[in-house]
Amino acid sequence: MHPNAVMLAVVLLGNLMLPFTSAQNAGFVKSPMSETKLTGDTFELYCDVVGNPTPEIQWWYAEINRADSFKQLWDGARKRRVSINTAYGTNGVSVLGITRLTLEDSGTYECRASNDPRRNDLRQNPAITWIRAQATISVLQKPKINASDQTILSADTSTKPVTLQCNLTTAHTPHKESFWMKNGQEIPNTQTEQRNTVYRITKPRADDSGEYMCVYTFDMAPNANATIEVKAKPDITGHKRSENKNEGENAMMYCKSVGYPHPTWTWRKVDGSSYTDIDNSTGRFFITNRDNYTELNILNLDINTDPGIYECNATNAIGNTAETTILRVRSHLAPLWPFLGVLAEIIILVVIIVVYEKRKRPDDIIDDDEPVGPMKTNSTNNHKEKNIRQRNTK
Repeated sequence: MHPNAVMLAVVLLGNLMLPFTSAQNAGFVKSPMSETKLTGDTFELYCDVVGNPTPEIQWWYAEINRADSFKQLWDGARKRRVSINTAYGTNGVSVLGITRLTLEDSGTYECRASNDPRRNDLRQNPAITWIRAQATISVLQKPKINASDQTILSADTSTKPVTLQCNLTTAHTPHKESFWMKNGQEIPNTQTEQRNTVYRITKPRADDSGEYMCVYTFDMAPNANATIEVKAKPDITGHKRSENKNEGENAMMYCKSVGYPHPTWTWRKVDGSSYTDIDNSTGRFFITNRDNYTELNILNLDINTDPGIYECNATNAIGNTAETTILRVRSHLAPLWPFLGVLAEIIILVVIIVVYEKRKRPDDIIDDDEPVGPMKTNSTNNHKEKNIRQRNTK
């Protein structure tokens, strides 16, 4: 037999034997963790399983103190509050999520996994063919918090202080303390042990608008909170007043704002009393919006059509604000203008000198026939004779 044929046969035999020699029982890489939640909240449990072949994953549930009555869960159960997302690759990964929790959602949740070929045979004992990982979910009644209504900052109320207030009326256990947050960040020096907590904005501006939250902490339960929205129309705090570019280059203009809710941004080009809306459909204009920031990029500037006044407009449910940027586009020769100016000055100076030389008066030109030095006269001798006569008369 040819040596290459022998080698090929060995490789093929090895590939055929590989699934058998590398078979691996199912095992957990990550198993679900027990949690305590409040009514109305959401939880997610993760299950990551390895094995060869890739194990199948199932989710099961049993009520508290009834571990012998497990029932299988499926995607869309409990009036579509249950979601199960599973992906199979090298590992099997599954995520169980339940939203809008109720007290009845408390119980034991079990991730089951198996790559045993007999796992779905009803004659087999599931305890042998499936491995299991459990997590206990405890759902507590959410504490009741009376909170202030939303506040709208306007020009009339901008000078008046704003007071936000929360009061913890009922709770499953005594609370430890409370504090305030704005847009997900804790506000310093707002901690208190009182059930009734207050936060004051003495001189409210658009920058003070946002999503405020009073948070109560407990020893053996999750934090409870209430949200108060402070709204204001957008106020554009930063933008490019002008942009100077050469034709063929790219231009970038931006606007930043404060105010809540986050605005909807629009761009347009202003031409006197008319305007043209700008979007991303042209292939040269690109608008990027991120909450309180917008950016307009123009590619390959055209000196004839692109120069002008561009306006960014921020609009939310309370009002709108706009600012403008002047875009100037120079010719390709613009960088040469200083050099050309100096060169023109030199040429003009040379021309002036040449013209001046050609227009000199004839009297200013020395005649070759005239003597170079001054002519001698007898005036000196006459003076001498005069002096001699004067001395003799004395």
